[in-house]
Amino acid sequence: MIEAQKQSYTEEDIQVLEGLHAVRRRPGMYIGSTGSRGLHHLLWEIVDNAKDETLAGANDRIIVTLYPDGSVSVEDHGRGIPTGMHQSGRPVPEVIFTTLHAGGKFGGGGYKKSGGLHGVGSSVVVALSKWLEVEIHRDGKIHKQRFEHVVDADGVEHVGKPVTELQVVGETNRTGTTVTFLPDPAIFSTTRFDYELIRDRFRETAFLLKGLRMVLIDKRGPEEKREEFCYENGLKAYVEYLNDGKQTLHPVVYFEGEKEDVYVELAFQYNDGYAETLVSYVNSVPTHDGGTHVTGFRNATTRVFNEFARRKGFLKEKDANLSGSDLREGFMGVLSLQMADVQFESQTKDKLGNEEARTIVEQIISEKLGFFLEENPEIARLLIEKAIRSAEIREELRKQREALRGDKKGKGGKRRKSISDKFAPPQYRDPQRNELFLVEGDSAGGSAKQARNSEFQAIFSLKGKPLNTEKAKLSEVLANEEFRTILEVLETDIGEDFSIENCAFDKIIIMSDADVDGSHIQTLLLTFFFRYMQPLIAAGKLYIAQPPLYKVIKEGKKAESVYCWDDAELEQALNRLGRNAQIQRYKGLGEMNADQLWETTMDPNNRKLIQVSLEDLAQCEKLVTVLMGDKVPPRREWIENHVTFVVGEDE
Repeated sequence: MIEAQKQSYTEEDIQVLEGLHAVRRRPGMYIGSTGSRGLHHLLWEIVDNAKDETLAGANDRIIVTLYPDGSVSVEDHGRGIPTGMHQSGRPVPEVIFTTLHAGGKFGGGGYKKSGGLHGVGSSVVVALSKWLEVEIHRDGKIHKQRFEHVVDADGVEHVGKPVTELQVVGETNRTGTTVTFLPDPAIFSTTRFDYELIRDRFRETAFLLKGLRMVLIDKRGPEEKREEFCYENGLKAYVEYLNDGKQTLHPVVYFEGEKEDVYVELAFQYNDGYAETLVSYVNSVPTHDGGTHVTGFRNATTRVFNEFARRKGFLKEKDANLSGSDLREGFMGVLSLQMADVQFESQTKDKLGNEEARTIVEQIISEKLGFFLEENPEIARLLIEKAIRSAEIREELRKQREALRGDKKGKGGKRRKSISDKFAPPQYRDPQRNELFLVEGDSAGGSAKQARNSEFQAIFSLKGKPLNTEKAKLSEVLANEEFRTILEVLETDIGEDFSIENCAFDKIIIMSDADVDGSHIQTLLLTFFFRYMQPLIAAGKLYIAQPPLYKVIKEGKKAESVYCWDDAELEQALNRLGRNAQIQRYKGLGEMNADQLWETTMDPNNRKLIQVSLEDLAQCEKLVTVLMGDKVPPRREWIENHVTFVVGEDE
């Protein structure tokens, strides 16, 4: 049997992908995905090059324009790419855009501080585009060159082929580079750039690089849209923006310092909330997964606050140190580094790896924070007393949870009964396979319990709409029966005691009705996970189930039925099965019997799930505050700007 399944593996099976062909064959290695995130990563690569000109002190504006044909241009007013001949015998722009690991960011001469490291950004954009044009303003002349993805008459593929020479096309009195490209639809599942996503990234960049003017122009609609961002107060303005809508406890605090050519900026302000939010960057590139600079920040703040608290008598000798989570409860901050020789842990630059960054950040923050606390005793007292109260509450809640949880195993080694009769556990404990469904209502919960594969699927039926955890105190959240049950069955705990390794489930799936109430329940649960169990989202464990909206039934001799998840699929089904087919509209999960719920929404082989991810922590923080916080005017404004209301008939 084993012999029959063998396949040949010879010298002919070994392939060497030359030049940019490797990028097209394995795009995920270079841009993370071929979906929307990967598409926008192409744009960020070119924008990052323009930002690097700003970091070099040579550029004061970046202009991005979205065109109706799907292309996009990035213009900067920097020094302009050198246009002379490279030692390889080709013009420098051609080398940069067609050769992997070619660029001016290796030796430190052209760029001491940059977001680009590997010299692959520009060439990857060429490789994954149908065409790219570069226009360079330098030395009084305008140079231009075009690259295309070409398949010749013999069927040979040419990736990023220069279809024109580097030509002088005019004269100029400025300097800078403009790159225009059209992403290849053969590579990406979507090639439409998201205006709001780019706008939010531009606002973020303008905060980080004070004085830089970021301009976004959208020419795709009937009317041109244009927005500009420029902030002279930099990170201080950024923190004020993130904390807008929250009750703040003191003015924004700002530190800056430089050691060994590493420039560190930190701005922060505490609010009356319970979550810690730190948004971090290196050379204006967001480090979503943190890294050594974040570790240095946390080490410094925990140590300095505790030393100050003991020196001033807030903590007695017998008292335990305050934990980092207690000290940073309600913390809203932005940490930004500028440094040379950056070591990101991947091409997508999500995590900083430079060990020296940890030491330098820790030294600078320790020095600046210690001085600030001494010079501002009232703010210091406020923050330390807040942390002490947090520690006391956390310890009391820990005792309550332990009392509720008790010994997880009773006599004979059996798992004790859950605190809620709404929870149906799986038969076997397998954290690598088990799934927890959070289901809206008893009716749907009953169907889900009948439908599930009880070996690995657990069901927890929610009672009505959950608590809005954005407005509730931590003590109220943990006193809530439903959230207490979720915490118990997940076994991760929260706050300082959170452990992703202890999570009892591989997937946590929110399953609600496909209506307004169902969407509201999703939002309330997402708010809870974002505020108190964010590492679960970062680990890719949180999902939203997608029940079908319709079932189209064709009766007769050739009876057939098709499930549809949206109106487009419904239209396709009606075209295939005929306009006389019966349409069944599912208004709720409870309308489906157990077999239907299993085959459409719970069966791993057939279901559709949306994985929840954190694309932009700062924007998520802002949006949760606006939509779920106390202040009505910002929420009304957001709804008016983003929601289209139509008049429909009651069903």
